[in-house]
Amino acid sequence: MNNIFLHKFGIIVRRTFLGGGKMRFLHTADWHIGKKLHGYDLLEEQTDAFKQILMIAKEEQVDAIVVAGDLYDRSVPSVEAIEVFNRMIVEMNLQEKFPVLAISGNHDSSTRLETGGPWFIQSDFHLNTRLDQAFQPVELANTQFFLLPYFEPISARLYFDNEEIRTIEQAMKEVIAAMEKQFKPNMAHVLVSHFFVAGSEKSDSETKLMVGGLDTVPLSLLESFDYVALGHLHGKNALQAENARYSGSPLKFSLSEMNQKKGVWIVDARVNETTFEFKEITPLRDVLQIEGSFKELTTPEIYEAINRENYLHIQLTDRAVIPNMMNQLRQIYPRVIGVERLFGREERQKSNKAKKEIKTLAPTELVDQFFSEVTGEELTAQQQVWIKENLADIHQAERGK
Repeated sequence: MNNIFLHKFGIIVRRTFLGGGKMRFLHTADWHIGKKLHGYDLLEEQTDAFKQILMIAKEEQVDAIVVAGDLYDRSVPSVEAIEVFNRMIVEMNLQEKFPVLAISGNHDSSTRLETGGPWFIQSDFHLNTRLDQAFQPVELANTQFFLLPYFEPISARLYFDNEEIRTIEQAMKEVIAAMEKQFKPNMAHVLVSHFFVAGSEKSDSETKLMVGGLDTVPLSLLESFDYVALGHLHGKNALQAENARYSGSPLKFSLSEMNQKKGVWIVDARVNETTFEFKEITPLRDVLQIEGSFKELTTPEIYEAINRENYLHIQLTDRAVIPNMMNQLRQIYPRVIGVERLFGREERQKSNKAKKEIKTLAPTELVDQFFSEVTGEELTAQQQVWIKENLADIHQAERGK
């Protein structure tokens, strides 16, 4: 039985862990507070999802809550987003007295987010935003938590004073080796991180981290941890590993996530025996797709049977031109996120496929393609190295603004 002291408004409150040799925690990530869905504000939905997460934490009697990055959707969040986040932390950490273990993700500004960190820790709110913080584990009950925020290879190159580090894979080898030196054999070891692990699947709402392949972390590097609480990918099934999971985002942030189940993982960490179970949350407003003719979808008998408060992508079967179509649809369906004409769909699919192929290219691949089309020549190996290094530096500088 371990005791943790919480400081609330100057009063010391004792929190006792009764795990019987295990540490039970809730794993969530990718809150993206302040994100909009096709222009629609999601703060109300995000607040509702948080309430459900907190309820699950209480019902499951967890010992801590882990948030694996992307707390905000932008490096400079709106005032409204900050207010929502602050209310969440106050309720979760100060009022309900849950220890919170969080990291910054690629959407967060590590510089801005770490403001207040020195006093956050006094209430058991552990928020890591820098690489150097990851090597001092947070110990709760029988578990060591290593909180590894999103970082660029240059950060590892400087920290380890190793000019050979050019990729995230190279950096992670050094990072994990340093963490393993801190392992206590009688404790479970949990890594909290925010990266793309090899073998995972992405969805449309995830900002591409890849800079010339720099972001991929091989799953084999994570084998020494009893559990790896991942953030960045928005689907809980993006990775199926014995010791690693993405929690996924608590909301659906794109049409490609329409069929995903959203929720959190409840993890029971034990030495060499960790189990986890997914707990689903119900969206305040869902993301759905409906199909029909304009006449059908504007007929009361049809639309009154549809939950029109949801975010809807509409597939129209009409061939004729429909004057003022979008305004008429929005008078009935207030949250239309898109309208697609099924007539001529094959041609559009070919065009969209070509566009999607371009969108999925890494920045270095785009430069290589552009250089080749303009000059008729291929980039040299040295030019590719320069491009990768400069793009990584630019990306790091942008995140720090």
